Amino acid sequence: MSRRFAHSGHRGGDPVAVTAAVTAAVAAYWDAAAPSFDDEPDHGLRAAPVRAAWARRLERWLPDAPADVLDVGCGTGSLSLLAARAGHRVTGVDLSPRMIERARQKAAAERVTAHFAVGDAQSPPTGGQRFDAVLARHLLWTLPDPVRALARWADRLRPGGRLVLVEGRWRQSARDAGSYVPEARALPWYGGVGAAALTAAVAPPAVRVRVVRLEDDTELWDGPVDDERYALLADI
Repeated sequence: MSRRFAHSGHRGGDPVAVTAAVTAAVAAYWDAAAPSFDDEPDHGLRAAPVRAAWARRLERWLPDAPADVLDVGCGTGSLSLLAARAGHRVTGVDLSPRMIERARQKAAAERVTAHFAVGDAQSPPTGGQRFDAVLARHLLWTLPDPVRALARWADRLRPGGRLVLVEGRWRQSARDAGSYVPEARALPWYGGVGAAALTAAVAPPAVRVRVVRLEDDTELWDGPVDDERYALLADI
């Protein structure tokens, strides 16, 4: 039975109807972004201090290894590979074929075992497989129905599993509004979602919710940031 989540009310919390053409445009946008995606310090994790900072955070947030971890909207797989190096069994899903291609290349180059699949993060193509944790970073703002996505992710969890949601509200999104897929401006959580709104959205059926502020951890971002950033840990 599907777990139910409350609508947060952020920008109305209303899902957006997405056509196949819009989905294709979104996939094409991220395909085009794939070659340079890892240039951002917190995307590629190329700098040792940034990589170590994210590894420390994942060690605290994820269950004890070995656990089955689903990384939705995994991009080029940087967090997936960190989790796999820590001993977890990782599946990464992303809508962009080129992002998944890069993730597979990185896994092979680093000799790390992880499974990557092309698919809609809102409804991951994992069949009947269940996980101990679902990880998503900076993803919810891209989804037409983020509340339904949360419910579907919760359904992928075993009893006692955890949602690990790294989110925020980004000032840069307002400055770069014209650079993304135009239809995205109507998305319920376009520009990000605040911790209070996301906490309200996951309250049922989560039995425990914890918010970890991340704005001041400059190593995660390779420098200071001036917007809201946090991790929400929801035990289901």
